Amino acid sequence: MGLLKNIIKSKNGQKPNLPKRLFWDSNIDKIDWQKGYLGVIDRVIERGNKQEWEEMIRFYGKSKVIKVLKSEIKYLPDYAIENVCNYFKLKKEDLACYARSQSKRGHWI
Repeated sequence: MGLLKNIIKSKNGQKPNLPKRLFWDSNIDKIDWQKGYLGVIDRVIERGNKQEWEEMIRFYGKSKVIKVLKSEIKYLPDYAIENVCNYFKLKKEDLACYARSQSKRGHWI
C-alpha cells in the first residue's frame, strides 16, 4: 500500500480515532491525515468496520468521502464496492473503481 508511505504528521495534530491495526504497515504517529486522505479512506473502506467508517466520515465529512469514492479511488474489491453502495446509497456505476474495472477487457475465450 504505497498510498501511505512517506506521509508526515499534520501540523495541527488533529487525527481520526482509528485503530493502529488498519495501518499496520505505517507509523501511525507520522501519518498526515489531511494530505494522506486518499490512502486513509481507501484503507478504512477496505478493512474497517462500521464504527471505523463512521469515524472516517466524522473526520473527513460525508461529501469528501463520497467525492473520493466517485473520482479518486481506482480500485476496490467487489465486497467493498457492495458495502460502499449499500452504505452511501450509490450505484456501482458512480464509483471510479467500478467504471475502471468495467473498461478492462477480458480474454475473448
